[in-house]
Amino acid sequence: MSKRDDLIVKYAADIKDKFGESANMDLLTKVTIGLGPSIYNIDASKVSGSDEKELETVKNNYLIKKLGMSDSPKLMDGIKAVMDKYGSANRNKHRAVVYYMLCKHFNKESVY
Repeated sequence: MSKRDDLIVKYAADIKDKFGESANMDLLTKVTIGLGPSIYNIDASKVSGSDEKELETVKNNYLIKKLGMSDSPKLMDGIKAVMDKYGSANRNKHRAVVYYMLCKHFNKESVY
C-alpha cells in the first residue's frame, strides 16, 4: 500500500471512532486526493478547532472555493458542529476527516 492509502485507512478508522459511522471510502479517497501533498505535512494535515483564523481558512478555502458555497453564518455553524463531534479533547483533527465530514454535513458529495 502507498503512504496515501495508509493515511486513508487511518482517516476511515478516525471517522469510525470519533463519529461512529463507516466512511464512504470513495468519497474519502477523493477528498484526500484533493488535499494534495498537504496530507504529508504534519502541520498542514491537521486542523486546530480552537484557532478562529484556521476555521476561517477552512471556511474560505474549502467550503466557499472548493465546494462552491455562499458565505453565511451557517458555514461556521457547520464547521463548529463537526469540530464538536470530533471532540475538543482530540488535538489531532485530521484535515481530510474534517473536510470529509463537512462535505457530508452540507450534502456536497456531488462536487467530487
